[in-house]
Amino acid sequence: MEGWVVWLTGLPGSGKTTITKKLLEKLEKENMKVEHLRMDEIREILTPERKYTEGERDHAYRALVLIAKLLSKNGINVIIDATGHRRKWRELARELIPNFFEVYIKCPLEVCMEREARRRDNLVLSNLYKKALRRLQTGEKVEGLGEVIGIDVKYEEPENPELVVESDKLSPEESSEKIFKFLKIRGSRKV
Repeated sequence: MEGWVVWLTGLPGSGKTTITKKLLEKLEKENMKVEHLRMDEIREILTPERKYTEGERDHAYRALVLIAKLLSKNGINVIIDATGHRRKWRELARELIPNFFEVYIKCPLEVCMEREARRRDNLVLSNLYKKALRRLQTGEKVEGLGEVIGIDVKYEEPENPELVVESDKLSPEESSEKIFKFLKIRGSRKV
């Protein structure tokens, strides 16, 4: 029996990772085995000398979709925690993975910027938005800073996600509960 794949997509700082952690706790309490694929970690392995170019991102997202497909094909449920700013990557997952669900973690850019400034996981450059805005205003080059989603590159909002979670209006606990309930209905054979 194939597993399901849920892709939490949204701007950097929208709450994807925090919500995913809460969701994983809920699924674990139900004795659910779920693989958490986090783009920040995958990119670190695939492209150790990251430049954040469009080509590099395309390569990384295609690899992410392939990994999720192979896991689900072998009965493993997957949560993808990745911005996925191009609709084409999420559509590729929808095309290749039979039990695919897109969850849009919707959050205003201003709120994402505040949250991202507090981020301390060392997988991405801290104060990403602040540095990108300064670069945009002054033309100053920032070492290690590629194009930033939401500032330099447009985030393509999902057109028909299975679920929308407004993370500026719901707590991480409420957000994860909404996704958990959705999975109990849509992915019921495995939750």
